Amino acid sequence: MTNAKKRIWNGNVRDAALSILMEINQNQAYSNLLLNRTIKKHNIDPKDRGLLTELTYGTLQHRLTLDYYLEPFVKGKLDPWVRELLRLSIYQIVYLTKIPSHAVVHEAVEIAKRRGHKGIASTVNGILRSILRKGVRPIEEIEDEIERISIETSHPKWLIERWVKQFGKEEALAMAHENNHPARMTARVNSLKASIDEAMSALAKEGIEVSKGEVVPDSIQATSGSLANSEAFAEGLLTIQDESSMLPVLALDVMPDMKVLDMCAAPGGKTTFIAEKMNDRGEIHAHDLHEHKLSLIESNAKRLGIQSIKTKSGDSRELDSIYEPASFDRILVDAPCSGLGVIRRKPEIKYNKTEQDLESLADIQEQLLDTAYRLLKEDGILVYSTCTVEYNENEGMVRKFLEKHPDMKMAPLNGLADLEKLEIQDNMLQVLPQHFGSDGFFVAAFRKMKA
Repeated sequence: MTNAKKRIWNGNVRDAALSILMEINQNQAYSNLLLNRTIKKHNIDPKDRGLLTELTYGTLQHRLTLDYYLEPFVKGKLDPWVRELLRLSIYQIVYLTKIPSHAVVHEAVEIAKRRGHKGIASTVNGILRSILRKGVRPIEEIEDEIERISIETSHPKWLIERWVKQFGKEEALAMAHENNHPARMTARVNSLKASIDEAMSALAKEGIEVSKGEVVPDSIQATSGSLANSEAFAEGLLTIQDESSMLPVLALDVMPDMKVLDMCAAPGGKTTFIAEKMNDRGEIHAHDLHEHKLSLIESNAKRLGIQSIKTKSGDSRELDSIYEPASFDRILVDAPCSGLGVIRRKPEIKYNKTEQDLESLADIQEQLLDTAYRLLKEDGILVYSTCTVEYNENEGMVRKFLEKHPDMKMAPLNGLADLEKLEIQDNMLQVLPQHFGSDGFFVAAFRKMKA
């Protein structure tokens, strides 16, 4: 194994960022999981965590832009790790004003020496010094408007074209830009243990600055400090969750003593919110395809003091072999999807997805909804949600489901009706990231009519 292929860690933050970026590219690993694992495994000093996160996400988010800047200075073929090192370095030169450019070049050359040889180090040095001397070429000289937006926002051209067609040019551009901004740290307060004010007071005593959420009354957002590392979190006062992700549970309109099914439950953020809304009274059956993920739901429920959740693994499309028809008052189908609403959290999604991938999930989504239909009681409510902005997975899936099941009618999103900043149209909600700085999300609800 050559040096270039080794995962190198020598206490250097840029080395760590490069290793993370390489693993994302080679193994299609999720950036957020890999970053957290690296921080824990190597016990990275808190003062370095911010820079590591910035370098990893920034380089990943702006990859197409960085390649556009790099291209005129490259002659011949570059090894993948060398290209990634150059992207990482150009990101610092162009976007991070607090780091001196000469320090960026020096560090890149040192990394190139450790991972490769003197010739590679010389190439890296020459390219970066040329960029410092000549500057990067302006994006404005790209004549094709869609291609210019693609390079400017670092989103594939096919995706920009699709969004322009669905949402219009202004919304598409705003969404692409918003995807390159860091996600806010938000949490849901556990109403079984504390009020919003009590939770905020507990966090303030720990030196964590928080404010109330933008939309959901149960939510808070941190302006400084770590919610996940707080005593309040450990004691079960909080669940880390994006505000958009809370909306499907509000749409379920649950009450105590109901029987509820969460068909795609892990890691349990929505499941535990359902339990809180039911005052931990009733039955909540949480299913997930992957057995190892059930422990996430169970540990979350234990931390929050919730006892009404029962977990089971298996293919949720086959749940009617476990339960009798018309068994549940409420069913949540938070379906597996393309994830185009959470690009800011997982920037690699925009490079790894293809148009074909968007079609491949439709059958699974449709089968999950058909199973949910059979398990729903008369007058019961079924909520369908995704973390994507893709029409075919959202409104298109709703239309298809209603055509197939005439006794299912769209249900008003009563649990969302009084919330500000939500634009509900035809009883469906499509949140885009730029609407209130949250993840892109879709929510629709159906009621099974009595025969």
